Amino acid sequence: MEHLLGAVKFIAAGGIWVIPIIVVGIIGLGVVAERYYVLIRATRANKRTWDQIQPLLHEGQFDKAREITKDDKSAIAALLNAGLDNEGVARRRADIELSMEEMLQTLAPQFETRISYLSLFANLATLLGLFGTIVGLIGAFAAVATAAPSEKSALLSLSISEAMSCTATGLLTAMPMLTFSLLLNTKAGRMVAALEIAALKTVNMIVRASSTARISHIQDYVEKKAS
Repeated sequence: MEHLLGAVKFIAAGGIWVIPIIVVGIIGLGVVAERYYVLIRATRANKRTWDQIQPLLHEGQFDKAREITKDDKSAIAALLNAGLDNEGVARRRADIELSMEEMLQTLAPQFETRISYLSLFANLATLLGLFGTIVGLIGAFAAVATAAPSEKSALLSLSISEAMSCTATGLLTAMPMLTFSLLLNTKAGRMVAALEIAALKTVNMIVRASSTARISHIQDYVEKKAS
């Protein structure tokens, strides 16, 4: 309890410019919570869908896989559906890859959105802290100029201490923002990488199944001709 009261007193000592810093910090924490929730939920949904679809792709049951992806709302379902829609229509691997790449370019920004705001909030908190300190120092020197000589030293020390509290509050707000920005960007990047790997595996399985079917068709044709 004493530590909490000490922290409140320390923050309050920064003056009125601490208020916008706190507001920036609260907004930033809201962005962190929202992005973390979205990324965790999307990660679980993608894993659940992939575990369900992958065996069907291995077995070449593309029609059944297509039915599941059309009703699924996860990001990986939309990505796989883009490839499966071209299965049996596109004759070249590049055509299937292109359709999935286009869908991936649409999905990736959904995970990365608003994360860049955290860097902005970190810089804004730091600048607000510095601005509050400068304003505080200007007021301190103005007060000292009209104070009695015996009070100048104590008044100047107190005023500088209060002004520096504003900078410290800004830095304490900025550092977690930068850390969360890095962590969320890393997590979003891993999600996009996982989608790319899933897309590559899907293309490989579609092409492999098509090649196998083509070879089987040729063999049947040769056997009929031979008989």
